[in-house]
Amino acid sequence: MRAIDTNVLVRLITRDDLPQAKSADQFVEKGAWVSVLALAEATWVLGTVYEFGPAQLATALEMLLNHKDLTLQDSDTVAAALDLFRSRPALGFSDCLMFHLARKAGHLPLGTFDRALGKTTGAQKL
Repeated sequence: MRAIDTNVLVRLITRDDLPQAKSADQFVEKGAWVSVLALAEATWVLGTVYEFGPAQLATALEMLLNHKDLTLQDSDTVAAALDLFRSRPALGFSDCLMFHLARKAGHLPLGTFDRALGKTTGAQKL
């Protein structure tokens, strides 16, 4: 299966450059794999550059999870991270994803200096 990078994800979501969006659509229509790194980068770009709020980010992530042509790496973990992000958007999606990747791998507690993340059961504020 082919893979896509952050820029392709952003084009699929924002549709702000029509020629690139069409190229992205054509590339993924045969199936494409999305790494958690590309997903985390895309949420950063969408939040920082495109000024997506938590609700918009959650909607975009759900769209990617349900996209008929995309296979997300660790989709169950991404879904769990999305649930945590929806319930506690101040954490940021990347922290939610990092937490759930550590949980899935059996590497809790997750040490952090982040006060909000440190309040999550399974994390440890240092």
